[in-house]
Amino acid sequence: MPTASTWSADAPIAADRVFLRGLVVVFLKRPAARVVLLDREGQIFLVNAEDPLDPYKPAWWEIPGGGIDRGEDSATAAARELYEETGIENVEMGPVIWTQHVQFTFGGYFFDSHEKIHVAWCDGGDYQPRHLEALEAAAFMGARWWALEDLLASDEPLLPALLREHLSPIVAGDLPDEPIDISPVPLD
Repeated sequence: MPTASTWSADAPIAADRVFLRGLVVVFLKRPAARVVLLDREGQIFLVNAEDPLDPYKPAWWEIPGGGIDRGEDSATAAARELYEETGIENVEMGPVIWTQHVQFTFGGYFFDSHEKIHVAWCDGGDYQPRHLEALEAAAFMGARWWALEDLLASDEPLLPALLREHLSPIVAGDLPDEPIDISPVPLD
């Protein structure tokens, strides 16, 4: 596995056996924090996104979140990312309920991300992003509150990939004693 910030296009990515030839890919290994944001009616807030550099990748709905800055804990990072990406503040940040280790490409970057996923509650709010990075501004197409039944019945792509499988107990207020690993495939 490459460890430099850029690597040769002829080097394989062992995790998914992809061989990229003739391209330079930026490799980012990072800790990240995400938020399952619920309103008082049990709806979840999701951001609709697409990869602005990959027209073949379908759009998806995702929970807000991003990289943890140096010196931040995951709860602080989750609250910061939530505000930057949605404009929603005044939340009650809860514990880490899930973790996941994921690898993905987005905007010309290859991410190797170890994520802590918190739950948070609020009184609702409108999508009014603040401080989006340029890539996020190009990727984010909107956001909305989803009722659990609507989300479970939809076939929209979701991130985390296993969100549907693990969301119902969280909405019901049944939080795990220890974070549950929801990684879609084992990478460690």
